[in-house]
Amino acid sequence: LRAFGVFGPSDKDYSNASGTADVIVDIPANSTLSDFGVILHDADVVGSVGAFVSAADGQTMSGGFYKLRTQIPAATAVEMMTDGTAHRVGRMVVPEGLQLDNKTGIDGKITPGIFQMISDATSVTVNGEQIGVSITQLEQAAADDTPEQLGVPQWARPTVEKLTGDHRRIEGLIAPGTWETIDPHHSATQILHDLVQASALRFEQWGLLGESGSSLTPYETLVAASVVEREVASPEDYAKVARVILNRLEKGQRLEMDSTANYTARVTNIDVHGEAYRADTAWNTYRVEGLPITPIGAVGQSALEATLHPADGRWLYFVTIDREGTTLFADTFEEHKKNRE
Repeated sequence: LRAFGVFGPSDKDYSNASGTADVIVDIPANSTLSDFGVILHDADVVGSVGAFVSAADGQTMSGGFYKLRTQIPAATAVEMMTDGTAHRVGRMVVPEGLQLDNKTGIDGKITPGIFQMISDATSVTVNGEQIGVSITQLEQAAADDTPEQLGVPQWARPTVEKLTGDHRRIEGLIAPGTWETIDPHHSATQILHDLVQASALRFEQWGLLGESGSSLTPYETLVAASVVEREVASPEDYAKVARVILNRLEKGQRLEMDSTANYTARVTNIDVHGEAYRADTAWNTYRVEGLPITPIGAVGQSALEATLHPADGRWLYFVTIDREGTTLFADTFEEHKKNRE
């Protein structure tokens, strides 16, 4: 009815591109341009649905949260909503293998972690007031809230409960990919709950609770897959690395994976030595037997599927030998030494 002008002029438009005030609007996924127009008109961003639909001229727009201004021309609203991510709020893209915490590389470069991404995605100033969540708030919620409050699936709860007080207990439970609708008005607890719960569905869709080519539990599979993902660059090698991990576990041989030592290292280094190598943590597989206590990063679909369906082989060792990521696998340590050379 609004689109047809029943409740006022169907083509009313504002003229001041600066607008009058900040406003955050929430556009549901799969909304039509008319839906966009109705929401923006209700929020007093545009003067009419008709003016917005006309200005949009059939352009494709994404749902999500946008920081806009009230009482602006429809053409300005369209421009703000189609200029990339400049006016998007609550959107983040998590790459595979990313940790919760920021990590510093040997070159001094800092890789933002998932908590940093959430904070950046939700932190926005609206009419002089700062909203959003901080890294500290996310760490506190992850460490102290109950598994139920955090949306942790049943298959991950034993470890999460065991590590109460340590925010790393939910490591790996937020899946990689694009997250479009993190509500900046929500608390840290609610944001983590929604992300963890939605991630569990992704993992299950990727087959985590289905048939597996190993004797690992679903949570152990997620842990192993996180190591697989961080150990080699090429997804083509994932299934073979998964087999190495399973063979070592079956044999009772320590995994001794550099990625697990780097997980808690102050500085990430491809050449693990010194303090990182000796670190007495529940993640360092140079010091503990079996798998790390939690995943060591966000597990992608390829690594998870490779761990669920590992390659056949007796390999116990592997080493990447060039910058292109070529990786050689070996059954014996003598063969492995030759590959290292």
